[in-house]
Amino acid sequence: MSLSAKIMEAMKVAMKNKDALGLQALRSVKSAILLAQTQSGAKEELTEEAELKLLQKLVKQRKDSAAIYSKQGRADLADPEIAEAAVIEAFLPQQLSQDDVAVMVDAAIEATGASSMADMGKVMGMVNAKVAGRADGKTISTLIKARLSS
Repeated sequence: MSLSAKIMEAMKVAMKNKDALGLQALRSVKSAILLAQTQSGAKEELTEEAELKLLQKLVKQRKDSAAIYSKQGRADLADPEIAEAAVIEAFLPQQLSQDDVAVMVDAAIEATGASSMADMGKVMGMVNAKVAGRADGKTISTLIKARLSS
Protein backbone atom coordinates (compact mmCIF):
# COMPACT_ATOMS: atom_id res chain seq x y z
CA MET A 1 0.00 0.00 0.00
CA SER A 2 1.41 3.38 -0.98
CA LEU A 3 1.86 6.22 1.46
CA SER A 4 -0.99 8.16 -0.12
CA ALA A 5 -3.35 5.23 0.40
CA LYS A 6 -2.21 4.83 4.02
CA ILE A 7 -2.75 8.55 4.63
CA MET A 8 -6.26 8.38 3.14
CA GLU A 9 -7.17 5.41 5.36
CA ALA A 10 -5.79 7.19 8.43
CA MET A 11 -7.76 10.32 7.49
CA LYS A 12 -10.98 8.30 7.36
CA VAL A 13 -10.26 6.86 10.79
CA ALA A 14 -9.44 10.31 12.19
CA MET A 15 -12.69 11.70 10.78
CA LYS A 16 -14.72 8.88 12.30
CA ASN A 17 -12.98 9.37 15.67
CA LYS A 18 -13.39 13.15 15.45
CA ASP A 19 -9.62 13.56 15.95
CA ALA A 20 -9.19 17.16 14.75
CA LEU A 21 -5.46 17.38 15.46
CA GLY A 22 -4.68 14.06 13.76
CA LEU A 23 -6.83 15.02 10.80
CA GLN A 24 -5.04 18.35 10.46
CA ALA A 25 -1.64 16.61 10.46
CA LEU A 26 -2.78 14.04 7.92
CA ARG A 27 -4.24 16.71 5.65
CA SER A 28 -0.94 18.57 5.71
CA VAL A 29 0.88 15.37 4.70
CA LYS A 30 -1.58 14.74 1.88
CA SER A 31 -1.19 18.35 0.73
CA ALA A 32 2.61 18.08 0.78
CA ILE A 33 2.49 14.87 -1.25
CA LEU A 34 0.20 16.40 -3.87
CA LEU A 35 2.39 19.51 -4.04
CA ALA A 36 5.53 17.40 -4.51
CA GLN A 37 3.86 15.42 -7.27
CA THR A 38 2.81 18.55 -9.15
CA GLN A 39 6.18 20.26 -8.70
CA SER A 40 8.02 17.36 -10.26
CA GLY A 41 5.51 17.23 -13.07
CA ALA A 42 5.01 13.56 -12.43
CA LYS A 43 1.59 12.06 -12.97
CA GLU A 44 2.50 8.92 -11.03
CA GLU A 45 3.14 8.62 -7.31
CA LEU A 46 6.38 9.61 -5.61
CA THR A 47 9.07 7.04 -4.95
CA GLU A 48 9.25 5.58 -1.46
CA GLU A 49 12.53 7.42 -0.84
CA ALA A 50 10.98 10.76 -1.84
CA GLU A 51 8.00 10.07 0.41
CA LEU A 52 10.30 9.34 3.37
CA LYS A 53 12.26 12.54 2.80
CA LEU A 54 9.01 14.49 2.61
CA LEU A 55 7.74 13.02 5.88
CA GLN A 56 11.05 13.71 7.61
CA LYS A 57 10.91 17.30 6.40
CA LEU A 58 7.39 17.74 7.75
CA VAL A 59 8.36 16.28 11.14
CA LYS A 60 11.44 18.49 11.32
CA GLN A 61 9.38 21.59 10.49
CA ARG A 62 6.96 20.84 13.30
CA LYS A 63 9.69 20.10 15.84
CA ASP A 64 11.55 23.29 14.90
CA SER A 65 8.33 25.30 15.25
CA ALA A 66 7.62 23.69 18.63
CA ALA A 67 11.13 24.58 19.83
CA ILE A 68 10.66 28.21 18.80
CA TYR A 69 7.26 28.38 20.48
CA SER A 70 8.67 26.80 23.65
CA LYS A 71 11.49 29.36 23.80
CA GLN A 72 8.87 32.10 23.59
CA GLY A 73 6.85 30.52 26.39
CA ARG A 74 3.96 29.60 24.09
CA ALA A 75 3.12 26.06 25.18
CA ASP A 76 -0.37 26.55 23.69
CA LEU A 77 1.24 26.65 20.24
CA ALA A 78 4.10 24.19 20.89
CA ASP A 79 1.93 21.29 22.09
CA PRO A 80 -0.14 20.94 18.88
CA GLU A 81 3.05 21.04 16.79
CA ILE A 82 4.55 18.21 18.85
CA ALA A 83 1.32 16.21 18.58
CA GLU A 84 1.24 16.67 14.79
CA ALA A 85 4.87 15.55 14.56
CA ALA A 86 3.98 12.38 16.47
CA VAL A 87 1.10 11.64 14.06
CA ILE A 88 3.39 12.06 11.05
CA GLU A 89 6.21 10.03 12.64
CA ALA A 90 3.86 7.04 12.79
CA PHE A 91 4.26 6.75 9.00
CA LEU A 92 8.08 6.76 9.14
CA PRO A 93 10.07 3.53 9.48
CA GLN A 94 11.47 2.61 12.90
CA GLN A 95 14.31 5.02 13.67
CA LEU A 96 17.79 3.67 14.36
CA SER A 97 19.37 4.16 17.75
CA GLN A 98 22.29 6.54 18.11
CA ASP A 99 24.59 3.55 18.72
CA ASP A 100 23.52 1.93 15.45
CA VAL A 101 24.13 5.17 13.57
CA ALA A 102 27.53 5.53 15.25
CA VAL A 103 28.52 2.07 13.99
CA MET A 104 27.50 3.06 10.45
CA VAL A 105 29.43 6.34 10.74
CA ASP A 106 32.57 4.50 11.88
CA ALA A 107 32.25 2.02 9.00
CA ALA A 108 31.78 4.85 6.49
CA ILE A 109 34.80 6.74 7.83
CA GLU A 110 36.90 3.60 7.51
CA ALA A 111 35.57 2.82 4.01
CA THR A 112 36.21 6.33 2.68
CA GLY A 113 39.50 6.78 4.50
CA ALA A 114 38.25 10.09 5.88
CA SER A 115 40.66 11.83 8.23
CA SER A 116 39.50 15.44 8.46
CA MET A 117 36.44 17.64 8.29
CA ALA A 118 37.13 18.17 4.58
CA ASP A 119 35.98 14.57 4.03
CA MET A 120 32.69 15.04 5.86
CA GLY A 121 30.63 15.22 2.65
CA LYS A 122 31.83 11.82 1.47
CA VAL A 123 31.06 10.20 4.80
CA MET A 124 27.69 11.95 5.11
CA GLY A 125 26.63 10.76 1.65
CA MET A 126 27.59 7.18 2.37
CA VAL A 127 25.82 7.09 5.73
CA ASN A 128 22.67 8.77 4.35
CA ALA A 129 22.50 6.12 1.63
CA LYS A 130 22.70 3.35 4.25
CA VAL A 131 20.20 4.72 6.75
CA ALA A 132 17.59 5.66 4.12
CA GLY A 133 15.31 7.74 6.30
CA ARG A 134 15.79 5.79 9.51
CA ALA A 135 17.92 8.48 11.19
CA ASP A 136 17.90 12.25 11.49
CA GLY A 137 20.46 14.14 9.42
CA LYS A 138 21.40 16.29 12.40
CA THR A 139 22.27 13.20 14.46
CA ILE A 140 24.39 11.83 11.63
CA SER A 141 26.30 15.07 11.08
CA THR A 142 26.92 15.50 14.84
CA LEU A 143 28.40 12.00 15.05
CA ILE A 144 30.55 12.54 11.96
CA LYS A 145 31.87 15.87 13.27
CA ALA A 146 32.73 14.29 16.61
CA ARG A 147 34.60 11.42 14.94
CA LEU A 148 36.49 13.55 12.40
CA SER A 149 37.45 16.37 14.74
CA SER A 150 39.08 14.08 17.31
